[in-house]
Amino acid sequence: MKDRTRKIFKEVALYSAGFLFLIIFSLVSRVNPILVFLLFFMLAYIKMTEFRKSRKTSILYLGFLFTLGFAFILFAKRYTNLSPYYIPISAISMLCVVLFSSLELALLLSVSLSLFLGFVFNNDLYAASIMFMGCLAGVFFVYKVRQRYKVLQAGVWVSLTMIILLFIVSYRQHIGIVSLYSFNILPAFINGILSAFIVTGSLPVFEFIFNVVTNVSLLELSDFNHPLLKRMVLEAPGTYHHSLLVGNLAEVAAEAVNANALLARVGAYYHDVGKLEKPEYFLENQGKTSSRHEQLKASISKLVIVNHVKDGVALAKKHKINSAIIDFIEQHHGTSLVFYFYIRALEETKKKDEVKEDVFRYVGPKPQTKETAIVLLADSVEAACRALESPDAQRIEEAVHTVINNKFIDGQLDECDLTLKDLNKIAKTFIHILSAIYHSRIGYPEIKSENNAKEPAKKNQDKPSQDKKNSL
Repeated sequence: MKDRTRKIFKEVALYSAGFLFLIIFSLVSRVNPILVFLLFFMLAYIKMTEFRKSRKTSILYLGFLFTLGFAFILFAKRYTNLSPYYIPISAISMLCVVLFSSLELALLLSVSLSLFLGFVFNNDLYAASIMFMGCLAGVFFVYKVRQRYKVLQAGVWVSLTMIILLFIVSYRQHIGIVSLYSFNILPAFINGILSAFIVTGSLPVFEFIFNVVTNVSLLELSDFNHPLLKRMVLEAPGTYHHSLLVGNLAEVAAEAVNANALLARVGAYYHDVGKLEKPEYFLENQGKTSSRHEQLKASISKLVIVNHVKDGVALAKKHKINSAIIDFIEQHHGTSLVFYFYIRALEETKKKDEVKEDVFRYVGPKPQTKETAIVLLADSVEAACRALESPDAQRIEEAVHTVINNKFIDGQLDECDLTLKDLNKIAKTFIHILSAIYHSRIGYPEIKSENNAKEPAKKNQDKPSQDKKNSL
């Protein structure tokens, strides 16, 4: 994770240095600055295309942000007499990084908008540079933001950055504090604050239009007071506890492979909400009562189990949950085989050929992203380790590797971006966490009523006690 962050910041620093070099070169050599603008616009287009391929994001969404920024600038130039420092183009850059979590793309967007503003306002490359640095400050302070008030803090930093640069430019040009640039201090201050309010107010609208989910919305969904999560606590406590464990596993594994850890955790919280429709038919909610499936045919039991995916999607849509979370509900089993009831179906009939394996599979689709694939693996691994009679480090390791290998061989990971190296990291993470959860317990001494003396309890080395088996 640190290597990935270091790589991103290095790329951003190189782009920024290149931009400032071209600005200085244009001022000194008097090269037509439009050439600089066209160069960076082409780079931005290339980066947008790469981003669309890697994130499966429509280029229309990114183009819309570009167009919106250009519209701000043209409107202010043609229909108002306002200073260019009033134009909140930093809001566009901050929206880009919050919506798509891409520093590189937000940087190129900032470059293009800043240069365009400078050219529209009489080729003022000083203004372009100041606006660019303001955008850069906003982008860095809202990268991976999780609280809305942090956006307001970013707006303050945008204002401060622009004001400091205005003073520097005024000093370097020897035109004094009481100058054209000094009169732009108030617009610069308003710019950052206005940008922060625009981002905060319009973020839910852009999330809906672009069909994306941001860290801010994910944290709101992770609130355990959400109606669906509260229902799980009361109606399906076993499923609720299982979802929490899967969320913890998925979050740490996602961090290990540079995926969106917060998205994986929140997606895991909701992946089994469909079990709320018939919680008593799932083992984790049955307690000591006999299984409801004992009186059902294997084919009927399979329908009940498989339908929790469809029921979960319906519940999520009813509560207007973002489609990014619905993907976890749909894909957390992929097209896996409901193995237990498939075997039961084979045992119930003498005509083995009539039992089709495809009939006993989930409808899918298979996981399409790293995050949904990680939740699929975490879900299966947690269930497998919970089923171990006396889990220890070796058995947990064997169970984790078996589950991941089976999912890989079954083709459940064919449509996501996980590599074999990623799977190895995920397996190590799962083993480390599960070994800590299902750790061994010591035997406690007992008090014998006959002589009121404390004597150590005899340990059974061959068979663990019932308390030890049930402890977590």
